[in-house]
Amino acid sequence: MDFLPDPIRTVLAFVVVLGVLVFIHELGHYLAARWRGIHVERFAVGFGRPITSWMDVRGTEWRIGWIPLGGYVKLHGQEQPGDVSEEVKASWRAGETFHDKPVRDRAIVVAAGPIANFLLAAVLFGLVYGTVGIPRATTAIGTVMENSAAERAGLLPGDRIVALDGQPISRFDQVQRHIQPRAGQEVAVTVEREGRERSLRITPEARTNGERSVGVLGVTAGAAQFERLDPFSALWAGAVQTWEVSTQTLHAVGQMITGSRGTDDLGGPLGIGKIAGEAAKLGFASLITFMAVLSVNLALINLFPIPILDGGHLLFYAAEAIRGRPLPPRAQELGFRAGFAVLMALFVFATWNDLANLGVVRWAAGLFG
Repeated sequence: MDFLPDPIRTVLAFVVVLGVLVFIHELGHYLAARWRGIHVERFAVGFGRPITSWMDVRGTEWRIGWIPLGGYVKLHGQEQPGDVSEEVKASWRAGETFHDKPVRDRAIVVAAGPIANFLLAAVLFGLVYGTVGIPRATTAIGTVMENSAAERAGLLPGDRIVALDGQPISRFDQVQRHIQPRAGQEVAVTVEREGRERSLRITPEARTNGERSVGVLGVTAGAAQFERLDPFSALWAGAVQTWEVSTQTLHAVGQMITGSRGTDDLGGPLGIGKIAGEAAKLGFASLITFMAVLSVNLALINLFPIPILDGGHLLFYAAEAIRGRPLPPRAQELGFRAGFAVLMALFVFATWNDLANLGVVRWAAGLFG
């Protein structure tokens, strides 16, 4: 997509990324409903007036809407009998209504959407690892700063650091951890150059970092090295990466809740569109990787125990399983209202962050002095 103008590329990347993620999410609900014997009345990607729609042989309407900001699956008999007219109840198919199914089946259908997004992320990561390759740790030196401790000691771009003070290393972050507390102390550095090992003595320079002084060599890491994996190994690595992205995301959310991390990273549709356009500009692998990360985030967000989201429904079903009967309608209604308010607040806050990061807020503040 790098041949397209920036605005067109950004919009197109946003539509493609969000469309694929929403389709897979709703496909999870659809397939689980079919598996549990529930009729699906409508499968919609996007909102608003339909661009196109058609009816399949099972009586499901498939629809693509003009506004690509979500989608939904309309399940047969999703409403409670007390919420609909006698005419609607008369049209229900016996044994194929959602509300008549046991709580286990309803929970399976609801959980299938986020599960589908996790599976998509693993497949997308695996696709990248099987085609472009998986990044492998390296200690190769990319650049050597002029007049730095590294240059004076004789380090050259392309050298690979294999040991520090006799301790073998395999990742560049190990170099940083070893050097930073040793400002002004001589360090024995073993490097590999043109297939031969060489030993050098380097004294890291002191540099102030906030309120403390750290040691620096004056080098940067070399370009990442990629190793293409076979299909099975790529899928396994994709599953591992999906798990790691999930844990890192939940850790970041936990830090935001406790206040140990700022909320500037919280973004909405505008931010997603901007990053999607930048990823598309960098190439196919970057766009697919971004889509995989976003798929994990979509799955996790939907699993948050907020009524209206899948996680909120699962919370209600858990309560129903424990009580032996559904929560009172009034309690569910209040829960959905509270969940809607929370979602709207998060949407407004995320959109404000997007506008601030895009410079719109600063521009408006300057306009009004």
